Amino acid sequence: MKLSFVELTLYCLKKYRQFVLYCFIGCSGALLDYLIFLFLTRYCGMGEHYQWANLLSVSAGILNNFWLNARFNFKKSDHLLKRFLSFYSVGMFGWLISAGCLHVLVEWVGLQPAVAKFVTIFVVTVVQFTLNKLITFGKIGKQNV
Repeated sequence: MKLSFVELTLYCLKKYRQFVLYCFIGCSGALLDYLIFLFLTRYCGMGEHYQWANLLSVSAGILNNFWLNARFNFKKSDHLLKRFLSFYSVGMFGWLISAGCLHVLVEWVGLQPAVAKFVTIFVVTVVQFTLNKLITFGKIGKQNV
């Protein structure tokens, strides 16, 4: 049986709904992260301190994404403090990846921090989705995570 493009698209959206929604929510957090990063580095004198700007902007994106994912994607309202701490920890792991990528891309490759920041977002998204789906929005307190 051959599926049309529309049928295949609908099937994929249904099958991978959480990932698709996670990516849309992630886009809002990534946009917030990126805009705050640009604001801090270009207008607040943090251009030479782009790693600090990255930490602050990533934290804002994490807060945005936790709330939206808990409420609308994974629809979890139990153990919110544990889930938030887990989500933030995953986010900080993503920040470490981002910081490493930023360092390499800015210091070694010679990209502008804004361009390097944009590139790192894609790498971090896949890692964070996997960890958050398994750990943060899995069954908190159960062995079968």
